[in-house]
Amino acid sequence: MELENQTYSSDFILLGLFSSSQTSLVLFSLTCIIFIMTITENTVMIFLIRGTLRLHTPMYFLLSHLSFMDILHISNIVPKMVADYLSGNKTISFAGCGIQIFLSLTLLGGECLLLAAMSYDRYIAICHPLRYPILMNELVSVLMAGGSWLVGTVNSTVHTAYALHFPFCGPRAIDHFFCEVPAMLKLSCVDTSHYEKGVYVSGIIFLVIPFSMIFASYVQVLLTVLQMKSSEARRKSFSTCSFHMIVVMMYYGPFIFTYMRPKSYHTPGQDKFLAVFYTILTPALNPIIYSFRNKDVLTAMKNILENNFLPNR
Repeated sequence: MELENQTYSSDFILLGLFSSSQTSLVLFSLTCIIFIMTITENTVMIFLIRGTLRLHTPMYFLLSHLSFMDILHISNIVPKMVADYLSGNKTISFAGCGIQIFLSLTLLGGECLLLAAMSYDRYIAICHPLRYPILMNELVSVLMAGGSWLVGTVNSTVHTAYALHFPFCGPRAIDHFFCEVPAMLKLSCVDTSHYEKGVYVSGIIFLVIPFSMIFASYVQVLLTVLQMKSSEARRKSFSTCSFHMIVVMMYYGPFIFTYMRPKSYHTPGQDKFLAVFYTILTPALNPIIYSFRNKDVLTAMKNILENNFLPNR
């Protein structure tokens, strides 16, 4: 018990993503640029959606929640990485590690469900346009967004409590750039196989099922698009769907590979490489793929710029 209490009060060490080499300095600079870009893009999207009446639709309502999740997610990880690299102090307290795990799992789980909700919205809009006002009204979109936050939070609370109750041994050095459950389980002094089964079940609920729903939705969308008479409409729809699926696979693929493998199959370098996709890259790509390529968003942005920054003619 005394050893366990001591374990609980001790700090962890995050070994990080960067070393002291020149290549790492380039990667560090690139990460900072992506972070600033992500915060700017997603903040602009939220203000555009809130300030433009034309964008007050279920699709953009869900997109505003996606942008907010992405802001919180990357802010939960990158600032600590930057501070550790600049200061050379890589320690993180037990409480700080718990907060990182909780926020990360809440936002990752919530975003998985939200992306599935967004794919359902597009499926209804394209495959059943006449029923869209009934099947995707304001109440449904609020329930989808609220449900994503709530279910993600409940799942995260359970996993955070379980992951942190294990006793940790050795130097307590986490070979990762943030406190992630698979990396932390390697430090445990006890058998965690039962808990890993729980992680696997959560992976099915939050990863496999939503990804299957998204894939099925886009298959139906593409089949509907193929029946369109306009070649221009088909081209635009194919382009949109392909970009969406690329981002979805960049998010779900590494996420599934990380959380649904046994602890013994994990390697630090591989885990860190995969985590970059769903923690840093996709939050930066989401507003570009889902929003800034959209004509309505570009029109709203143009109108705001003309009304607020360009002189009246």
